[in-house]
Amino acid sequence: MRGWNTENSDGQQKFKRPAILQRGFPDKGEDLTSHEQESTWTDDGKGTHELHTDTHRTDAEQEDRGALPGEGVRHHAFDSYDHEDQAAEEHSGDMKPGDKGAADQDHVLADEKKTPIPKQLEQFREMLENEVGLGESFDVVAREMTFGNRRTSLFFINGFVKDTVLTEVLKRLTFLHPDQISPDALHSFFDLYVPAVQVVRESDFNLVVDAVLAGSSALYIEHEESALLIDAKAFPARNPEEPTLERVVRGSRDGFVETLLVNVTLVRRRLRDPGLRYEMMKIGRRTKTDVCIAYINDIADPELLDSIKAKLEEVEIDGLPMADKQLEEATVKRGWNPYPLVRYSERPDVVAAQLLEGNIAVFVDTTPSVMLLPTTFFDLIQHAEENRQTPFIGTFLRWVRFFGILASLFLLPLWFLYVLQPGLKPPALDFIGPSEIGKLPLVLQFLLAEIGVDLMRLASVHTPTPLATAMSLIAAILIGDIAVKTGLFINEVILYMAVAAIGMFATPSYELGLANRIVRLLLIISVAVLHVPGFVLMSTFVFIVLVMERSFNRPYMWPLIPFDARGMWNIILRTPVLYSHIRPNLLRPQQMDKVPTKK
Repeated sequence: MRGWNTENSDGQQKFKRPAILQRGFPDKGEDLTSHEQESTWTDDGKGTHELHTDTHRTDAEQEDRGALPGEGVRHHAFDSYDHEDQAAEEHSGDMKPGDKGAADQDHVLADEKKTPIPKQLEQFREMLENEVGLGESFDVVAREMTFGNRRTSLFFINGFVKDTVLTEVLKRLTFLHPDQISPDALHSFFDLYVPAVQVVRESDFNLVVDAVLAGSSALYIEHEESALLIDAKAFPARNPEEPTLERVVRGSRDGFVETLLVNVTLVRRRLRDPGLRYEMMKIGRRTKTDVCIAYINDIADPELLDSIKAKLEEVEIDGLPMADKQLEEATVKRGWNPYPLVRYSERPDVVAAQLLEGNIAVFVDTTPSVMLLPTTFFDLIQHAEENRQTPFIGTFLRWVRFFGILASLFLLPLWFLYVLQPGLKPPALDFIGPSEIGKLPLVLQFLLAEIGVDLMRLASVHTPTPLATAMSLIAAILIGDIAVKTGLFINEVILYMAVAAIGMFATPSYELGLANRIVRLLLIISVAVLHVPGFVLMSTFVFIVLVMERSFNRPYMWPLIPFDARGMWNIILRTPVLYSHIRPNLLRPQQMDKVPTKK
């Protein structure tokens, strides 16, 4: 079940809380089942509850887990409130959890306290009405039935569950007789009578609601302190298909989709390494978006892994409806720098290859893009097609792509500079330059052409596919040809602008292509104002900004600065697989050699 650890090495069903509800990520092998079973709730007579937990762990064990001596087992990350949280609790002290007026406040503070599951079905139904709108929201369903003289309620979200699985569960329970139900009905249902593959117990009402909103189904049994969470998810999803931005001539045709479980499975299919780890957490106080950190535990740098975990845990946001882009802004915090510090990919083979190099991948539910961390400028200009061809052809394609990227940056500014100062042109380039300037200044022609290309790109995104060809003809014939004939533009501006646009579209990273366009505009304006000094100063400024940039404490311009000969060689040439047996120094992997040792 996605987001929940449901069994240990012995095959026994275990329940581990999502990592976002803890101080940090759960320790390996940590099991909270025994502590939850030994926990008891007592009423202090003031309408509040206190959790008593067996604290038989030693102080040394608790210190290893990040707890202070004598502090006991923490059940979630917000057991100790700060002053603001205490003030919020005092402000809401006159409200009871079941009150309508406190529903929104309870929703905000849901992660900060544990709410026991009521033992009466009527109270459970009332809490569902107040918390999730049972009876108001048509997709919130609570099916109440009686099995063996025990009243039950099956709580789920319509559209998130498989009807066939739940029908089989209910069909099996209808055969129960009162004499088959032991005093510990929850144990009987859990071990004997619920025919589902993944079932866990949960005693916190808030976590039950969170699990159901994430797609699980909850079976409530009257007079029991816990509910059974049944994994019967059936999310609306599309089939994997080849990504539009990362097409290849040879290679796989599957790509990531909007369902996280499908995406991690596509990578697991290619990486059958027992060291591949998927760590789950939830981000967003309201959306509770599933986020998965993927890495190979004996390759990835532990310090890099801890740094990424720490940044994700520090994210305080209401939600991530835009998924990975909002998460990137919340973690990277690059401000107004247009250059991307995160590499995105929608191809499972690319993600698997980067994991083998030592990168760390971050999957976010509801998006087909996966973040690869850390990244460099030169990582963003490589494409999967280069590795699907022979080393020679792959190197040739890589050089052609490099030429296109450089042309998209410097072709227009250099041509503009030669036009403004013809004395800079060598004799072999005397043919460069227009015979007539046109009715508009050249700098204005460049700016209008840039805006026109952007408008055509936006129009192509929003134009239905059958009309895309017609729109291309309109853009090429009417706009380009007529604009030249009327004298608004000159032929060379349209020509060089087309070459620069092709170079931008040849950039593998869409975000990098847009950033290069901004730099090109800055260079054109600098040349128009200061001529040669403007070009030199602006180019130097952009280069210094890139050199000073870092992606998760890794230099952005590696292997150029700091210079790494082997890394630069692998950037310039697409080396054969058997010759590329050393992982990049940038990632500081635990195992540098990619060739397995002979036994």
